[in-house]
Amino acid sequence: MGFFSNILAKLGIGKNNEATAAPAPAPNEAPSTATPAAPAPGAAPAPQAVPLVDVVGQLEQRAAANSQKLNWRTSIVDLLKLLDIDSSLAARKELATELGCPADLMGDSASMNIWLHKTVLARIAANGGNVPKDLLD
Repeated sequence: MGFFSNILAKLGIGKNNEATAAPAPAPNEAPSTATPAAPAPGAAPAPQAVPLVDVVGQLEQRAAANSQKLNWRTSIVDLLKLLDIDSSLAARKELATELGCPADLMGDSASMNIWLHKTVLARIAANGGNVPKDLLD
């Protein structure tokens, strides 16, 4: 499991993806003779839409309950702290590397942090998190 998948897990994103994915048929399996109206025995249920996760609501609730004044809307460090994930420079560099941060930004922690914050929020949104457009710009 990668660093970014820890972020998704803390937000409850992707928990049901495996459960709704249909298993691949075996290569030597004979085609089903079931009628379209009746599902084949043992067939997985039809995939259902994955509900969007209210990321802002979760993070605001965590921020309100936290004794520190954390600004997750602009700070990757604060965002990671709210999720109880290691926010050290080494951890952020690991996350930046995992997400494909340009090499020229890796040497400047401020630039890397800005890139990382925007990228993490965009990736959260791409994976089913409801992130407002103003946080993605």
